[in-house]
Amino acid sequence: MMQEVFEKLRVLQGILSDRYDIEREIFEIPRMLTTKTELLNRMKKQYVDKNQQVEETRSDIIRSRGRLSDAEILRENYEKQMDEIKTQREYEALDKEIRDASEKEQQLRKDIIREEQEHEELSYDLEREEAMIEQQEEELSEEQLHIKEESEEKQKVLDDLKREEGKITPDLDVGILFKFERIIKSKAGVGIVPVLNSVCTGCHMRLPAQFENEVRGGESIKFCPYCSRVLFFEESEEGPVFFHDDDAGSLADLADIDLEEE
Repeated sequence: MMQEVFEKLRVLQGILSDRYDIEREIFEIPRMLTTKTELLNRMKKQYVDKNQQVEETRSDIIRSRGRLSDAEILRENYEKQMDEIKTQREYEALDKEIRDASEKEQQLRKDIIREEQEHEELSYDLEREEAMIEQQEEELSEEQLHIKEESEEKQKVLDDLKREEGKITPDLDVGILFKFERIIKSKAGVGIVPVLNSVCTGCHMRLPAQFENEVRGGESIKFCPYCSRVLFFEESEEGPVFFHDDDAGSLADLADIDLEEE
């Protein structure tokens, strides 16, 4: 009878291990998509900021051209007044006004060249970022479709595993099943292991002799007192080993595991 239980637990072990792996994968899939979405949103924000800079430089160029036009008109008016001056003092004063106006024109022209270069560079960056955003949006859309298809496929496999699980679990004790499921989750998918040469092959700890004899007897489910896995007896190549009462270790402190404490 217990051999049938052990066999069912071994089969269930594989099913649960695969089930938990797939459930974890299904849980992780949206997180990858979230990272790409956040990256795209940051790119869009940078694009908005860059577009605002482009508009500001365009406005700066328009204002600078307006000031340049005013400076040119002022200089030309000063130059026309040259024909009307009568004294040396008037000439020197007007000449200074013309030179100041000319210097202002030159400075404004330099400012316009600088602003136009900045505007051109920002516009180029903006076009490049716009193209990158479009590419990222296409890739994200494709990724969403891929993730949807992948999730659906994994869900189908998960449903199949749950159906297989449902064929086994009704015949198992509810308490044992509850503990076993938690063991599988916490022990990397390995919940039932053999005892070989007095050693638990799950954690490689040597078991007390009396406890090994109880596992060998196979009258009830025994959990390893060290790693909590379900144990069953397996003959070594040297043949069975029997223990005498005076060799038995004390099991006073080795009660069945309480998985709630893990």
